[in-house]
Amino acid sequence: MTKEATATRVELGELLPLMEEFYTIQGEGYHTGTPAYFIRVGGCDVGCHWCDVKESWDAAIHPPTEAAAIVANAKKYSKTIVITGGEPLMWDMNHLTSMLKAEGLQVHIETSGAYELSGHWDWICLSPKKRMLPKPRIYEEAHELKVIIYNKSDFAFAEEHAAKVNGNCQLFLQPEWSVREKMTPLIVDYVMANPKWKVSLQTHKACYLNNKRLNKQQRLPNWKPLLFCVKTTVTFQLLR
Repeated sequence: MTKEATATRVELGELLPLMEEFYTIQGEGYHTGTPAYFIRVGGCDVGCHWCDVKESWDAAIHPPTEAAAIVANAKKYSKTIVITGGEPLMWDMNHLTSMLKAEGLQVHIETSGAYELSGHWDWICLSPKKRMLPKPRIYEEAHELKVIIYNKSDFAFAEEHAAKVNGNCQLFLQPEWSVREKMTPLIVDYVMANPKWKVSLQTHKACYLNNKRLNKQQRLPNWKPLLFCVKTTVTFQLLR
């Protein structure tokens, strides 16, 4: 296939820069604890300094992969599919999500909303970032608003975006992992004073997950994930 033909198919969403795909337990937000198949698409220019998957930023290092092959793998493992990144909305998601929906799968996305919404979604988790703010349409479509709290000013940022989402959108505050011990008690206090919000914790980082990550060379047989929580990394001092 020529470079031009590949570029055209990428633009149409028939090929996507697949970084990784894996079956695991959703560790954060509304669907915490749900077994899900994650599809991580490469490419992101939002540039969060605390991003834990910076290797996803450069789409060029993740070879274009047939959407049909991605779907064929996903349907073997779970009825719940989470498309994440990187920033997946850098790419046209209509083709991939149409194929997933045709298989009867529940399709979720984790996005900053910095690009126009495309695709067919059962659940949209909007996690806005200060460097590139969400496009207006996604506020009406979002099922979940998840704001990462890195410092105290992020509470005001969270309220700005909570005022823009639809009335049915679930609201979550999540500590940035590197400052979790400092920010989690502040989040707990804030949520208790403002109960429209809920606390989200990255439980997949606090626990060991017996999962299998699938790369482009290795396709694994069906298996059931086991979750072994080995320690609690955050202590809530609710009684003082």
